Amino acid sequence: MERYSHPSIDTVEPSAVFHALSDPLRLDIVRTLARRGPLNCAALSCDRPRSTMSHHFRVLREAGLVRTTTQGTEHINTLRKDELERRFPGLIALVLDTHASSELTQKAS
Repeated sequence: MERYSHPSIDTVEPSAVFHALSDPLRLDIVRTLARRGPLNCAALSCDRPRSTMSHHFRVLREAGLVRTTTQGTEHINTLRKDELERRFPGLIALVLDTHASSELTQKAS
């Protein structure tokens, strides 16, 4: 069983969060997880190559934005929303408060 490493929320740096969110696909992933809750990688990939998605999920994990757990053969991703709110009050609400629909969000609907 593969285990993932996740930083303690107390060690998460704003620069890492902003870097992770600077990519449109990663921003879409975060917004989709906030809207729909925990999802497996396949539900978030939109037919993108597995290696590409692995990279994006790794960046999101290392930045402290998502937690990935393994359930059987599935990798379930969860937004660390409550932890991030405690660490950076208002940041996630600001990121999620957008009127523009993302491509991933539209496809996931």
